[in-house]
Amino acid sequence: MVRKPIILQIVGFQNSGKTTVVNKLIQRLAAENFKVATIKHHGHGGKPDIVKGKDSSQHISSGAHASLIEGDGRMLLQAEKNSWSLCEQITILEILQSDIILIEGHKKEDYPKIVLVRKEDDLTQLAKLKNIQAVLFWNEDCLVLKSRLYPVPFFSINDYLGYEWIYNYLINEMK
Repeated sequence: MVRKPIILQIVGFQNSGKTTVVNKLIQRLAAENFKVATIKHHGHGGKPDIVKGKDSSQHISSGAHASLIEGDGRMLLQAEKNSWSLCEQITILEILQSDIILIEGHKKEDYPKIVLVRKEDDLTQLAKLKNIQAVLFWNEDCLVLKSRLYPVPFFSINDYLGYEWIYNYLINEMK
């Protein structure tokens, strides 16, 4: 029986530290031999950059809807269609038999999430989010909001206990 991967979102506004948090989690989980895959939402509008002039990008430019290239154990996939749902992206990664999929962004999706908050206003705007498991904050003023999200744990972005809490959360979800 193939086990579905555990999915966790890391969400926040631009420059809230999402990529840094995801990288720290990947390093810890990979060190413990977990297979981690990631999905990053390209929230800046338009298509993400691709390497121009390479065969795979030429295939896409010529009209291929997908191009896969493999070399020395590394596989790159480029695929084109009007849009890809998060569910479709997860399905593609499930083929790789990942233990954990970390999603950077896609705030409005309903997967369990860690919210990064730089200032009090951020969390007010993120109040519509569902399935918040914990909050990592930059500013002590954000603790005022803790009572509104009780019993969700709050951690300073620089507190290793927050990362430890997330790690333990993921381990418990795998059981």
